[in-house]
Amino acid sequence: MKRYFKFAAIVVVALVVVTIGGIFGATQYYTSQHGQGCSSCHEMQDYVAAVHGSPHRNVGCLECHEASMGAKLRHIRVHLMGTWPEAIRLRDTDVFQMVPNCQKCHRQEYATWHSGPHSATYAQIFADPVHNGKRLLMDDCFRCHGMHFNGSVRDLVQPVNTKGPWHIARAGFADQPAMPCQACHWAHRQGPLETRPSTRISVAGAPVHDSLAFFDRRESQHFASSSLLIPQLKDGARPVKLSQDPRQAICYQCHAPREPEMGTAAANASWGPQVGSGDDRTPMGVHEGVSCISCHSGHNESARASCKTCHPQMSHCGIDVEKMDTTFASASSPHNIHWVKCADCHQHGIPKPRTTVPPKAAF
Repeated sequence: MKRYFKFAAIVVVALVVVTIGGIFGATQYYTSQHGQGCSSCHEMQDYVAAVHGSPHRNVGCLECHEASMGAKLRHIRVHLMGTWPEAIRLRDTDVFQMVPNCQKCHRQEYATWHSGPHSATYAQIFADPVHNGKRLLMDDCFRCHGMHFNGSVRDLVQPVNTKGPWHIARAGFADQPAMPCQACHWAHRQGPLETRPSTRISVAGAPVHDSLAFFDRRESQHFASSSLLIPQLKDGARPVKLSQDPRQAICYQCHAPREPEMGTAAANASWGPQVGSGDDRTPMGVHEGVSCISCHSGHNESARASCKTCHPQMSHCGIDVEKMDTTFASASSPHNIHWVKCADCHQHGIPKPRTTVPPKAAF
């Protein structure tokens, strides 16, 4: 009997050693083969082919995707049992593990994103007592805040009411970003190999070909910015001039207008979505037709020092444009920078531009 147990123990240890060695050996194989090893599993072939036609074609799979022991064993089990889904999707925890890997190559972009509002955590978004006391949390919140979350709002936050106190019920999620890099970037998107430009790209210049794409939670897939529509908005009955910069189509997926409320003049006249309604920030007034990207930096959304991109320092009024009475200079200003008009400040008539008389030539 002892001999039997000894033999069984040796077999078990051998199997464990072979399994661990095989898993780590496979890791080295996948890394050395630059992702081709992953395509040996036929359910992964389309994904490997996609990344090899993307700007990330020179990046190995394991440079972005974590491959812990538990993940490898799970992949083996799913593959051998044939229980993989029709379309393989990343889990929310998989996305969390990928986000820090983005900064290996995109350090500046990661740093600016991390310092901006789009790096807000699940706790900051879903456990905010000011917001939750006014509006009931719902699954539609995940459309913009938590696109990759697998579950319902009740799985994330408790209690789901307007009384609170609220806490993040899903362990390990409180400090994780609700809007990670993958919310607006499609790493497998087809495109040419990108190289870092030698000079700074102007926000007023031509759009740069990149991985901009919105992750739609309902479809569980990315949609490239060029395939998204820019809405047609009205200011009352007047059509508003909109920039056709395809990059800002991403912004409209969350910073979107609403259909007019029933009983309003806009609804009765079927004017359609009104500019400035809902979360919309479409420029009007002196900035009508300007793209979001012309003022807001792509990752931290900062608009500081953006005025000089288009304006000289001094306006026609002789005032520094960054010190005018708008929300750009002060959040308490009644003049929102997105739709400020000259007449908002010049209520008695807009003065004529100042002209400088050239000095007389000396003879």
